[in-house]
Amino acid sequence: MESRRHRIYSSTACPHQRKSLDNTIATSTSDSNMEQPSSVASSPKPYKIAIIGAGSVGSNIASFLLLRRIAPTILLVDIDHTLCNAQVLDLSDAAFLSNAHIRSGTAAEAGSADIIVISAGAKQRPGDSRLDLINRNLKVLDSVMEEMKPIKQDAVVLMVANPVDVLTLFAQEKSGLPKGQVMGSGTFLDSARLRALLAEKAGVADTAVQIDVIGEHGDSQVVAWSSARIGSTPLFDILPLTKDEQTSFAVTARDKAYEIINAKGFTSFGVAAVVSCVCESILADQRVVMPISHWIEELGTCLSMPAVVGRGGTVRTVWPGLSAEERAGVEESAKRLVNVIKDVN
Repeated sequence: MESRRHRIYSSTACPHQRKSLDNTIATSTSDSNMEQPSSVASSPKPYKIAIIGAGSVGSNIASFLLLRRIAPTILLVDIDHTLCNAQVLDLSDAAFLSNAHIRSGTAAEAGSADIIVISAGAKQRPGDSRLDLINRNLKVLDSVMEEMKPIKQDAVVLMVANPVDVLTLFAQEKSGLPKGQVMGSGTFLDSARLRALLAEKAGVADTAVQIDVIGEHGDSQVVAWSSARIGSTPLFDILPLTKDEQTSFAVTARDKAYEIINAKGFTSFGVAAVVSCVCESILADQRVVMPISHWIEELGTCLSMPAVVGRGGTVRTVWPGLSAEERAGVEESAKRLVNVIKDVN
């Protein structure tokens, strides 16, 4: 089959997502006429990003988008209008460092945005079950989706609220958009954390480490050790880690959020950085490969797997090379998510 090849590396992509120039993926002729990547900054299009939720996460997302000049207009939306307006006033004081404009708005206005980031959601309370949290956040999602309708047909929805995989699936159903246009932040941050730990161990830059955390953003997530690289060299040729060491690195990366939450009550900077990277790849059609939550047909659910991210959302899934054990772990992770969704339904 005739094909063209897209680089996984992008010189303007976020550092944790840069890949070596010789790592490429084949794409079919079905998208051979798709628009070539371009930078956001040079685009004349008046792109708008809406953020639903003006709390600690949403406001930090707005800050990163503003200071990194990802889009000309940033819209912040929250049911607490006083808080939302205060956040906008505060953020506007930093706008002199940017060419972007930030303002508050309504959910109906958010529905016309090019990217809709949903960070609004309830926090897990002591004694809450996973199902309790899902049910409360589904009510929030229902309300947000109804207020935004009709949603712009070529908009991309990015779920940030947790449990992100389950909410991403329901957002796909409720938005009325094609599944590829609705995704979740997933294990992008988990992957970045793991890369940083391994880079420190190997004495190399974070960008030199290529490894992905896949599956559920949660306890059943899986590390794709089999396809891990430092530069173009298999990771284990440089870091011959034992099974116990692999587990230790994976658990440390996975549980870092709990350490932060126990100390300050929430995490926000890392996820804001992740969201800014995803939004940049979408608006500039950079086609960066990112481990994000999206619909995986053969697994029947949304979970994190590397995907090419462009203007239309997830262009395609890029399965990493997996061992039989890793593949079984991903399938088990998918089953857990499917069972949770059945309980909700």
